[in-house]
Amino acid sequence: MAVAAVRAPQAPPVPAQHPGMNGWVPAFAGMNGVYGAPPLVATPAATLPLRERILLVVLFITVAASSVAFIEPSPHDGLMGVLALACVVAGVRIERTLALLVLLLVVWNVSGLMSLLRVLQYEKTIQYSLTSVYLGIAAILFACLFANNTMPRLTTMRVAYVITAVAGAFCGIAGYFHLFPGADIFAPFGRALGAFKDPNVYGPFLIWPALFLLQRILARRIGLVDLVALAIILFGLLLSFSRGAWFHFTVSAVVTIALTFLTAPNMRGRMRVLTLTVVAVGALAVLIVFLLSFSSIGRMFQERAHLIQSYDVGQGGRFRLQEIAVGSVLDYPDGMGPFEFARVNGLQQHNVYLQALLVYGWAGAMAYYTLLLSTIYIGLRTVFTRTPWQAYIITALATFIGEVAEGFVIDTDHWRHFFLLLGMVWGLAAATFKQRREAQMQRPAAWAGGH
Repeated sequence: MAVAAVRAPQAPPVPAQHPGMNGWVPAFAGMNGVYGAPPLVATPAATLPLRERILLVVLFITVAASSVAFIEPSPHDGLMGVLALACVVAGVRIERTLALLVLLLVVWNVSGLMSLLRVLQYEKTIQYSLTSVYLGIAAILFACLFANNTMPRLTTMRVAYVITAVAGAFCGIAGYFHLFPGADIFAPFGRALGAFKDPNVYGPFLIWPALFLLQRILARRIGLVDLVALAIILFGLLLSFSRGAWFHFTVSAVVTIALTFLTAPNMRGRMRVLTLTVVAVGALAVLIVFLLSFSSIGRMFQERAHLIQSYDVGQGGRFRLQEIAVGSVLDYPDGMGPFEFARVNGLQQHNVYLQALLVYGWAGAMAYYTLLLSTIYIGLRTVFTRTPWQAYIITALATFIGEVAEGFVIDTDHWRHFFLLLGMVWGLAAATFKQRREAQMQRPAAWAGGH
């Protein structure tokens, strides 16, 4: 059973004073004086039930292991089973507001399993479909986790994610510059990838923690630890030399800054966001110019910075394969099955929206598209509500939007952090809607008491 924080007795629910916002002061602890709201009193960790403390420990370890993904299944995958068990013991439950998320993930996966029947005889096809099922369950699990006892669980996840992102970025940097014997395994072929198998997955993995640190600097305070952690993560992201990840970060950073500006409590807060954004952009530009002065970085950057690469064009290029994929979609309304397009045509089409049609069929693809659009919609409905977790929903939604955009040039349907973001957006939306209902129910009693 989730454990709610305790409000100071003298502070009844009061609408947040912010023009144009559908705001309220939540009855949940976790961030004192959020944007001028009355202080909230959090339940001390020592008073949490043992099963909840065990859940937080397992959550921390599970997220901390998520940067190790060079083997299949990864340690993170095994720990997700332990986390699911800890959730059952702790009494984590599914909120009714998550019904659409569950339904769309079920339709997506059932369609994929039906498509699998075409290619059961081929290697790794069953593993692929089971991975889709597992990741769908993981998204639901994270959504249920964050829907209740929200701030303690979010804080645990965030600390673990930032730590593992810094460690992963440092490994990538160490490998690129050969800082110690054997470090080359973290940056083979001149591109940082940390403990991932692909720099194009490693780069996007670093984006949410980078944006959370950036948002906190813009909206709240400038801390030395945050600055150092952000610098390490961004350096690791740069050295991934992933055009998709760079594009993803740019889109998500713009969305983060825009939402932080729009949700600032007053003009002073907005001016702070604008001023620090200008300073940050200038500092980043200076830093990039400095880094490009190193010949090895400069050469690789010039090579990767071109919009069109040799493998994008030509008879066997990415764009040609995507044209072929469109034709195949029309021929296989129930899907070709996992890896079948690559088996027939030699390579993947590198577009998750075509992938959804080819692997999961038309029904599965429609469920997947609806899932993405509804997640963005529900995130936008939630992000303007003043809550202790507002910074989390801002950065989760911004990162999710960037990942949706990156899906046009890469297959993202099996990225583990994508499903963490998916669960985070839905879980925080459920927590927000729940607290809004509770606040509305409590207001008449507060007004009757003379408040």
